[in-house]
Order: sequence, then C-alpha cells, then structure tokens
Amino acid sequence: MTTAPPPAVSLSAAEARRIALRAQGFLGAPDRRGGVRGMLRHLGAVQLDTISVLARSHELVPYARLGAVGRDTVERAYWSDSHAFEYWSHAACILPVEEWPHFAFRRRANRARGHRWHHLADKEQSTRAVLDRLAGEGPLTSTGLGGAKNGGEWFEWSETKIAVEWLLDTGVVVCAERRGWKRVYDLAERAVPGELFHDDLDDRECLRRLVALAGHSLGVGTRADLADYHRLKGDQVDAVIADSGLVPVEVEGWGRPAWADPAALASEPRGRHRTTLLSPFDSLIWDRARTERIFGFTHRLEAYVPKPKRVHGYFAMPLLSGGRLLGRVDPAREGRTLVARQVSLESAAAARPMAQALREAAQWVGCDAVRIERAGSASEAAALTSELAAL
Repeated sequence: MTTAPPPAVSLSAAEARRIALRAQGFLGAPDRRGGVRGMLRHLGAVQLDTISVLARSHELVPYARLGAVGRDTVERAYWSDSHAFEYWSHAACILPVEEWPHFAFRRRANRARGHRWHHLADKEQSTRAVLDRLAGEGPLTSTGLGGAKNGGEWFEWSETKIAVEWLLDTGVVVCAERRGWKRVYDLAERAVPGELFHDDLDDRECLRRLVALAGHSLGVGTRADLADYHRLKGDQVDAVIADSGLVPVEVEGWGRPAWADPAALASEPRGRHRTTLLSPFDSLIWDRARTERIFGFTHRLEAYVPKPKRVHGYFAMPLLSGGRLLGRVDPAREGRTLVARQVSLESAAAARPMAQALREAAQWVGCDAVRIERAGSASEAAALTSELAAL
C-alpha cells in the first residue's frame, strides 16, 4: 500500500518573506561570534565579482549582515587557515572548505567534457609544466606562473592560464586565496584538508547535499530557487528533493510548489530587521524572479548596460529596511565623500532609512561626508539631505 505524501504546510507571503530574511541573516541578532566564517557557512556561497565601488561584493555581503567589519578582517576570515576555496557555484564563489566533497559531481563533469571553452594546444605538456611549478615553488598567481595573457583582448589567455584554469575546473589545483584580486593557485592535495580531499561521493549525494544546503540558505524556495542557488538543473533537483530533508510548503501568491527548511518552520521568525545597502550580487537578491515574488521589487544590475539606457545607475544597491526593499542608490566615492549619484525611493518614508544606510556605509569605507547628487525628484533630494543632516 502506497502512503500518500503529507499535506504541504501553508505559509502566508509575509511568513515566507520573514523566513527568507532570517535564513539569509537579515532578521534577528547578527551572529557576531560566528563572524564572517559563520556567515559563509550559513550562506553556503558568497559570490565574487570584479566591480568595486564602495567595496567588492564579497566584502559587502558580510557588511550587510554584520555591520562595519573591517575589510582586512573579512579577507583574513575567508582565506586564512584553509577555511574556504573558490569554485563555480552560483557563479565564481567563495565556498566553505567543508563543501569541497560535494562539488565532486561538477569536477567529474568538467573532466568528462575534456576542455574549457579555451582549448590547449598541448594539454599534457602545459598542465605538467603548471603542476611542476606549483609543486616546486608553492602557491602562485597566473603572473607568477608566467602570465595570464598573450596580449590583446582580456579573453586572449596564455597557454599557462588556460592550463591552470582547466586544472582548477577539474580539482587538481585549487584557489584558496585571492591576492590583489588575482587568484592564487595551489595543489589541491596540499591546500584542501586531508579528510575532505576526495571525490568519493557519487553525483546523487552531491546533489542531495547542495539542494539541502540551498533550502537551508534560502529558508523557503521553489524548484527554480533551489536550482539557481548553486546553478543546478531542474531535473537534478527533482531527482533528490524527496531525500533532501526539505518540507513541501504552499506559499500564498507563489502559484507553484515550494519547499522549506524544517528548522525554519520550527519557530516564528522574530527579531530586529537590518537596515543596509545590498550588493547587487548578494544572495538575498540573486534571482530576479524570486526577488520580485518575495519583495515585489524589480532589480537589475546595469553595470553592463550602455550608460544612456541605464535607469537606476551603474551599480545600484537596493536598500533593505524593515524587511522590505525600499529603494536603491548608485554610490561612488570622491575622496572622503560618499556620493549618491542617483537615488530612487519607493516612497517618502524611505528617506530616513536610506539616509541611515548611506551614513553607515560612508563611515565603513572611511568617508566623513555624504552628498546627494541626483534623486527621483527635488523633494526626495531635499528629504534625504535633511535626514542626513539630522543624523
């Protein structure tokens, strides 16, 4: 006799939003004892990106949750003591080193494909040369290995760069540090702790773990949400969802099946909401469809949009306050002044939290003044300037 699955738990849209905020570290007291490392383990992945306005995105992520953590402290927390490694997850991400075994499925897939989008003229000779250098000299950047480019465009990689990235894709080498924004490569067998250095887990167990981790990090999510977190395919989620430990739920207004972390359902999310600016690459707002579904807020990174076509600015950072996304600002730095090049507020009530977030961000990056350059209207600009003066 087949046992019917249990009925899905019903959640209101507001309950789902609070669960998501708590899971991402924005509701309740921040885990200051766990610090940056605790945050990384909880989120499961922190995206890296080359753009630096106030700071780089992987620095903005802990700042948004923990407050004014020193930027040097952030870097040490990520990279010292073999605590983390960089690999392909949602994108190029910092990952807790404990998750190394669970990306074996991706390393195997890369090996099976046999090449990156760049091809090596002599794979065996090129990779052997890289491995010999790393074995003999220790961790090296692409420059230390002989240079990343042949000249010309940025994507015209040298044979050495292609070789070391292939070895990174397949898990023979690892990036366990960034130095001056350059990847520092080392032999994986040397950099990954011995008890974690294996590809023993089969694909199903890797996927089961990553789906469960996505559910824990999101709190509640649809099939597409769970897949997007570590860039899995929908059928990969389908294959393991029943064994993931996640609980089926129905969320008001979502119109599609969803799953939640059972721990997230065990108690009502309570506590203080964080007021902060978010990196466009923050995992709370990674997925545009999810962001619109949860917050009713349309977010788009416009850094790669031609300037005349931008609506909100080059690096518009959403404002989170009271568990809502209330606006956005495109910031810049001029000496010791934080310049809000463009501010867009969802309502007049967002002026005060935006002013608070701008002032706090300015202090964090060493600025002692904030200037509003452009706002949605003259009244918005005046309200923000008044609120800043009152702080």
